[in-house]
Amino acid sequence: MNPLRVGISTSVLEPVRNGGHLDGIGVYTAALRHNLAQVGVAVRGYSFPIFANRARMFEGDALPRSFPMQMLVASFGVPAPVGERIDVFHCTDYKAVRMPCPVVTTLHDAIPLKHPEWTGGRFRALKSLILRRSASYADHVIALSYAAIPDLVEYFGVNERRISVVPCGVDAGWFHSPSHADVEKELSLRGLRRGYFLYVGTLQPRKNVVGILNAYEALPEAIRRERQLVIVGRAGWHCEEEVSRLNAARDAGDGIVWLDGVRGAASLRRIYAGAGVFVFPSLYEGYGIPVLEAFASGLPVVTSNISSLPEVAGEAALKVDPKDPAAIADAMQRFAESETLCTDFVELGRNRAKALSWENTARMTAEVYRRVAS
Repeated sequence: MNPLRVGISTSVLEPVRNGGHLDGIGVYTAALRHNLAQVGVAVRGYSFPIFANRARMFEGDALPRSFPMQMLVASFGVPAPVGERIDVFHCTDYKAVRMPCPVVTTLHDAIPLKHPEWTGGRFRALKSLILRRSASYADHVIALSYAAIPDLVEYFGVNERRISVVPCGVDAGWFHSPSHADVEKELSLRGLRRGYFLYVGTLQPRKNVVGILNAYEALPEAIRRERQLVIVGRAGWHCEEEVSRLNAARDAGDGIVWLDGVRGAASLRRIYAGAGVFVFPSLYEGYGIPVLEAFASGLPVVTSNISSLPEVAGEAALKVDPKDPAAIADAMQRFAESETLCTDFVELGRNRAKALSWENTARMTAEVYRRVAS
């Protein structure tokens, strides 16, 4: 039996050309490319060259800059023929295109349409139009959580019968702890002391970094002396307040550390390994991969009781109202003061992460492909 031939859009992988860090959609796309081959799918990455509307296949790291043309193709519905026959084309980055084969698209969330105030201001109306129109080109839609379905139906106009839920996973490498010496070297380099509270993610209003800062500052002084708060992430859209607060805290030397230049998975894993508690009380998530990474890294987790995060965390995290800094602080304090509680939630978290592998994501995604192609 010949393997299913699937093309995947790849513009979200372009940051790796310059040693950059992939965002959540990039991690998702890279994981699919790596794992689909294990479930009987032959994967080809495609990008859209700037001066032609013919998709071009790439291999390895030879990634042309494709985003402008892909946006153009997506907005006008111009068919994008490929040089070889494929059975299904998968758009992993919202921007579905017309193809001479069935098209699957992953709609990670409805943030650009539901909360435009959280996104970039330039060409906002055009981007919203492109997203709505491109979603209509998909024969089937993948959502990452059941919590996302109502928003996809309302804001993208997708028929719920055309949606399948396929959760994300976590790479097996996260379960392998870095060596003690490597962690100590990383922490010394960055001025960190083991056991800190940790947040990882881009600085954006929906990530609720201000809520984390307020919660940390509300903790008893003894806990703040013992445990730093480490914020890992680059500045994103509309994060002036976050940046101002973090810079002021950095200057004051009051236990808050902002790392905005972490490069590479190895450094990030060592920073996870040195932490004591992971704090991720986001206001809105399409999924929440950092929660799984924290689980796999052996960290107890504080996260939100809204959006997709209860679905991702299950019973393996302390879930709080993200709009209540006192509730966030209380959960942080409970972990800081109880080693037994931490141990219990670390075990729950590892078991939860093991149940949500990228291999499982690939298997479920391949099932969607086969249904669409049949």
